[in-house]
Amino acid sequence: MKKIINNPENVVNEMLEGIVKAHPQYVKRLEGLNVLVRANSPVKGKVALVSGGGSGHEPSHGGFVGEGMLDGAVAGEVFTSPTPDQIFEAIKAVDGGEGVLLVIKNYTGDVMNFQMAGELAEAEGIKVADVIINDDVAVENSTYTTGRRGIAGTVLVHKIAGAAAEKGMDLEEVKRIAEKVIANVRTMGMSLTPCTVPAVGKPGFQLGEDEMEVGLGIHGEPGTHREKVKTAAEITKDLLDKIFEDIELVEKDEVAVLVNGLGGTPLMELYIANNEVDKILKEKGIKTYKTIVGNYMTSLEMAGFSVSILKLDEELKELLDYKADTPAFKQL
Repeated sequence: MKKIINNPENVVNEMLEGIVKAHPQYVKRLEGLNVLVRANSPVKGKVALVSGGGSGHEPSHGGFVGEGMLDGAVAGEVFTSPTPDQIFEAIKAVDGGEGVLLVIKNYTGDVMNFQMAGELAEAEGIKVADVIINDDVAVENSTYTTGRRGIAGTVLVHKIAGAAAEKGMDLEEVKRIAEKVIANVRTMGMSLTPCTVPAVGKPGFQLGEDEMEVGLGIHGEPGTHREKVKTAAEITKDLLDKIFEDIELVEKDEVAVLVNGLGGTPLMELYIANNEVDKILKEKGIKTYKTIVGNYMTSLEMAGFSVSILKLDEELKELLDYKADTPAFKQL
């Protein structure tokens, strides 16, 4: 294992310290906890958003704490759900009196722990709602989930629901907006290499030099199948074909596209993949309203990428365009 770390047991703590020192204008850390909140938390008079999950997906989720997105992010150990007590402390720290929306990826531990924390907060008089993201079209059930996994589409939920909260919508409306995004976003990914959890010290699975895994999860869970490495055009077509099977898109529909790197993929390759996405959408007469390319929901050093397609209407377009200013996402 080659990693730029000190002690594998301290990677999350040291990472969070490094984030705060790099971005003190955006985030602060709750003392003794693996929780980042907005530097100006709590923000009075607005619904707060809290998300999180296992570490190893950076910049998710701490990189999206800031104006127009999240109010708090809770970091578990690498690929491990955060504990209910840490989530509970995050909820209390960001509540500005208008309630808190929990944005949860559909992994069994995350769902259980976030909802448990929500119940604890409600017992203290805090209004709490939650949404569960399940954008992955690859597999219905996986190592970590009942139903579909939540992956890179989560970032679009953070962006759009965060905008709704920033604009002053109430908790019920922010939840409605988040659920609307979830209903209209689909993601499919692939990998060229495995990744290594620092505490384990060896790759989570093996791939031959000429092999790729299609439809894997962001923790290295198995995908739909393995096959020989193809061209960017062929890979992208396969991913989009699976998405098109799952969501109805017709000529003149407008979409947002997220081409997301898994941590070890050069931007050159992500832009090549995006070029192929654009060609396919144009052939179908589908208009790309906004494109986002980069590393947003990673899997440590895994090489590979995912494509997320979000079907838009006027309401979602307005919120997608709304100002956001966070360490990992800026839209001014």
